[in-house]
Amino acid sequence: MSQNSIIGNAIVNNPATINTVTEVSPDLLLNEIDSRLVKIRPMSTPIDQISRFASTRKAGSMIVDYYSVDTRPSSFFITKLDGVYSGLTPLPHYELQVANGPVPCQVSETLLIPSITFTDKTGNKIMAMLYVVSTSTDKAEVIAVNQPEGSGDLNIGNGVEVVRMGRAATELDVQTPQYQAIPVKSTNFCQIFKAQVEQSTFVKLANKETGWTFSDQEESAVIDMRLGMEKSFLFGTKLRFDDPVKHEEVLLTGGIWNQVSRHWTYKRGGKFTATDIVSMMKEAFTLNAGSSRKILIGGSGFIQKLHTVGEDNYFMSPDRMITKWGIDFTELRTKFGTLYVVLSEVFDLCGHADDAFILDPEYLTKYTHIPFQAETLNLRNSGQRNTDAIVLTEASCLVLRYPDAHMRIQAVD
Repeated sequence: MSQNSIIGNAIVNNPATINTVTEVSPDLLLNEIDSRLVKIRPMSTPIDQISRFASTRKAGSMIVDYYSVDTRPSSFFITKLDGVYSGLTPLPHYELQVANGPVPCQVSETLLIPSITFTDKTGNKIMAMLYVVSTSTDKAEVIAVNQPEGSGDLNIGNGVEVVRMGRAATELDVQTPQYQAIPVKSTNFCQIFKAQVEQSTFVKLANKETGWTFSDQEESAVIDMRLGMEKSFLFGTKLRFDDPVKHEEVLLTGGIWNQVSRHWTYKRGGKFTATDIVSMMKEAFTLNAGSSRKILIGGSGFIQKLHTVGEDNYFMSPDRMITKWGIDFTELRTKFGTLYVVLSEVFDLCGHADDAFILDPEYLTKYTHIPFQAETLNLRNSGQRNTDAIVLTEASCLVLRYPDAHMRIQAVD
């Protein structure tokens, strides 16, 4: 093709071929392919389906470095609360210790101990309130601001929960200890997913025709490829190793199942109750600063458990259907939030039929080193086979930016 074939963003004196269109608009065909992909069996691959609508970033390398950050915990557990001295002020002073330092509180913060109550002058029960005077690595000096006089020292043992409350500054305070949420660097690998179809008509994939026509063989190849990607995106293990035959490096992507530490368990045997559903929803939507609407993707055993609630299952009804990202969900509602529930055959295939995963789509990011593309191989001219082959390729990975906004659900014996 002559250099004068492309003038600005126009193609002149030549037909619009793959090369010319890619040169003028590199993302046009790739975006078109991706938009067509989501129409192929979306219910079979919900994670891959949602990721194609989620935030996508171009990765310049097969190794992706990303940062995730969570909010400071609203509560923590102390190992000891001992009296120190009480001579400086009429308020009793204490030394607060935590198991795994540093202490998650700062000077001028107030703390609440729900398990300790006092009786005020009117006879009402009030919870112990502490004020942080100073902090060190694993200790904090506090004063019990509402402890009645003569009630004795508070000697609290291991495992007592303390809730962080608001700061209380003095009139002359200009500054306050800084709040810093430091992101933690993590790494994931982009995995090269491939499928090959030896059928020349697949070149229509790049043509700007109305619709995207598939032969049975072509559609079957894409479905199989997406199912493999779905399994890797969910349960893959991040790993790099050398192929002993090809002597080349292979990168395996890490699945989102292993990217979260938050989990909820239930007994494998027995019947699910309304109390179980409320407990699960409470764990999924509280103390993580996530969205009020999340997605629950589960295996057949777990979905069956949801239906065993029977007539008491006023949380979920067949009438509450919603379609998002091309997937038909059933709504599961409580006062804590709303879950979009969908069955995934991948959980059954990977040995997690009784498990599920709650995903916050707002904090799912897809990194793509090689966007989904089709490459033609002329096997006839190379003397291999009397066919033209199409190779489908994508190198990508999924990451969760706020791990605590998502949750694993696991059955235990």
